[in-house]
Amino acid sequence: MTIRCIVVDDEPPARDEMVYLLSRFADVQVAGTADSAEQALALIAQQKPDLVFLDIQMYGHNGFYVVEQLLDYPEPPLVVFATAYDQYAIRAFDENAVDYLLKPIEEKRLAKSLDRVREALAARTEQEQDSRTQTAPPLHDDIRLGRLLEQMGRRTVLTRVAVERGGRIVLLQPDEVFFIQAQGKRIWAHTTEGMAPCHGVTNLQKLEEKLAGHDFFRATRGELINMQHVREFSPWMHGKYNIVMSDPGQTEITVNRSRVKDFKERLGLV
Repeated sequence: MTIRCIVVDDEPPARDEMVYLLSRFADVQVAGTADSAEQALALIAQQKPDLVFLDIQMYGHNGFYVVEQLLDYPEPPLVVFATAYDQYAIRAFDENAVDYLLKPIEEKRLAKSLDRVREALAARTEQEQDSRTQTAPPLHDDIRLGRLLEQMGRRTVLTRVAVERGGRIVLLQPDEVFFIQAQGKRIWAHTTEGMAPCHGVTNLQKLEEKLAGHDFFRATRGELINMQHVREFSPWMHGKYNIVMSDPGQTEITVNRSRVKDFKERLGLV
C-alpha cells in the first residue's frame, strides 16, 4: 500500500528536508507541499492524502487550526506533527495526532513514525471492510480525526500504555509497566523507568478494559497489577493476600478478599 502524504511547513528548507527524507521510503509518495494553513487545507481537499506532516508554528493560522478544520471531513487524513518546539507535545497528542516529531528530524525516528502510520491506516481499512459486511451505517461516516484512536480502542485492546514524561508522550510496552494506581484525579503507571502519569486516562476501570488482552489484574479498586511482575504473595489478615511486586522498590499490594479467588485462578492455583 502506498502512503500518499503532503508536507506543510512555512520554512522552505524544512519542507525540502522532509520531502528528501520521505523519498527514501519506497511506499511513501509526496503528493504536494504547502507553506500555510490555508494552502494546506486547499491541498488536502484536492489531493485527499492519507497523511499530513504538519508544522505547528506558522505565519497566520497554526497547525492546530488545520486539525480543527479537518474534524468536519468525512475521511480526514492522519496527522504527524513536525516542529522545533517540544512544548506542544501534550496538546498534539490531545488532538490525537499519530506522532510528534521534533526538528531536526532523523531518518530513524521518521521510520518509527511511519510504522505507526501504517498501523493506523491498516486499522482504518479493517474498520471500513467490517462496515461493508454489516447492515449498520458505514463506520467511516463516524470517523473524525479527533476520534480515530478512540474508535480503534473500542475494537481492540491497547497495544501500548501512554505516559507523560518531560512534556512528551512516551508509548510503553505493557510489560514495561509493573502496576497502575489511581491517585487523586490522575492514573499513575509504575514503570521500569519510574512513576509517570498515564496520558488521556482518568478512569482505571476503562483502562483495565482496554488492557484486557494483556496480563493485568484488578487487585483493589485503585490498583491494577501486571501479573507478569508479581514476585511473591502470601495470605494475610481477614482473608486478603499480600503481593510483592518485582519493581525496584518491591512494592507491596493487598488483594481484596473478594478478589483472592480470581487472583489464584489467574495463577492456575484453583
